[in-house]
Amino acid sequence: MTVHDFTIYDVVQRNAACFGKKPAWIEADDNRALTFTQCKDMVDRLAHGLLQLEVSKGDRIAILGKNSLEYFVLYGAIAAVGAIALPINWRLSANEVAFTINDCDAKVLFADEEYHDLVLKILPSVSSLKEIFNLRGNEGDFRDCTALLNHSAQFRAPDVSADDGFVIIHTAAISGKPRGALLSHANLLCAHMQYSHQLHIMSDDVHLSFLPLFHIGGLVMTTNAFHAGALTVNMSRFDAARAVSLIQEKRVTYLFDFAPILASILDEQEKSAGDISSLRAVLGLDTQETIERFQRVTNGSFCCMYGQTETSGLATIDAYNARPGSAGRPVQSAAVRLVNDDDNSVAIGEIGEIAIRGPIVFKGYWGLPDESAYTFRGGWHHTGDLGRFDGDGFLWYEGRKAEKELIKPGGENVYPAEVESVILQHPGVESVVVFGVPHPKWKEGIKAVCLLRDGLSLSARELIDFVAERVARYKKPHFVEFVTDFPLTGDGTPDREKIKQLYGSS
Repeated sequence: MTVHDFTIYDVVQRNAACFGKKPAWIEADDNRALTFTQCKDMVDRLAHGLLQLEVSKGDRIAILGKNSLEYFVLYGAIAAVGAIALPINWRLSANEVAFTINDCDAKVLFADEEYHDLVLKILPSVSSLKEIFNLRGNEGDFRDCTALLNHSAQFRAPDVSADDGFVIIHTAAISGKPRGALLSHANLLCAHMQYSHQLHIMSDDVHLSFLPLFHIGGLVMTTNAFHAGALTVNMSRFDAARAVSLIQEKRVTYLFDFAPILASILDEQEKSAGDISSLRAVLGLDTQETIERFQRVTNGSFCCMYGQTETSGLATIDAYNARPGSAGRPVQSAAVRLVNDDDNSVAIGEIGEIAIRGPIVFKGYWGLPDESAYTFRGGWHHTGDLGRFDGDGFLWYEGRKAEKELIKPGGENVYPAEVESVILQHPGVESVVVFGVPHPKWKEGIKAVCLLRDGLSLSARELIDFVAERVARYKKPHFVEFVTDFPLTGDGTPDREKIKQLYGSS
């Protein structure tokens, strides 16, 4: 630790002193609440408990659960002891959860009761775990996590620097296996400054949290609200009717949106005549129709953006009205350029790969030095995304590079290679190409075009269920089309572009 360091735990200490008895967190499910002082006390006692477990600086602590007060406080305690949080996507299959834990050699796991059967199933295949706790008190098959709170708030914390790792979030699998993106304390704190500046977040704001805390959007928006001294109203699961009620009751001022979240809120508001006029700002990705409808109904502002887990959630941002259809301009703490395959900058108006440099860029992929070095070649983070700049510096997103093709159903990231590898495990499938197509609800859907082995038959429903049994259900195809022949490239592999042209409709 140096005179220049500042960490997530420093925010916990600072806000207890600055905001004291002001509410920091409210659970929508049961109305439990914490002030900033109470939050620090709970964080400190839990941190002391983790140290008693011999959790050391840099140890990974896995979390498998829905958003909750306990989940949020655990993030603070992990920061205090210098460990690294490993939030796990609860939509994953048992094999995928085991992979995530093994990939980072997690030492301790906290899990909600509804996932305990899954945890028991994978225990024989995860050797690094030394302790398993129920995330919410005594609910479930494992140790009561509240026992860790039975310590004093006095503890001796290790030196933690701003550059130390704070969280590992696994991104979608480009080549079949997810990669853990390691973000530092400084990464998140810098992102907080950008969100607060753009959205004008102050201590009298109220944030509605429903994006999962394993997601970079859910994590950074929630920690940002806390950093600003604002109140977070937490929903363990999103429900449009409940969201409208909470916006009206708690006077919620901002939230993060992935389609179709905002549209469902607006539909519910129209049906119930609920008052959502307090909602002055929404940030995220959505359709032009939904954005403009929101602005008409509330007179609020919608902010469009571009970002990745690897860039702490954002790299460009601007009000939708500043340049409708664009992803905004680079944030103040990021250098953004567009490059060709030779890593030379392209001209204004030309399409190139988005490359980013600055304090929001992650530290690298956990345990993958070669992939990290390739991503960071030339001193820039190469995103694999394509874009073009207009003459006023606004970025226009133009999709993914061919080798990093990505599908985004409802804000989740799904790489075709991962879904293809699962489908090819089916004995009836000879070859498959997976790609994104328009979807009326999720904005983008997953389509699988399959060539079956001679003499074998298979239904679309059978194939969809086969995929859903092996990976997270959000990765299963929405549409399946069986064909009798594939156009091939010169090397005998399926010609993806021609197949997309032939079968690209849903």
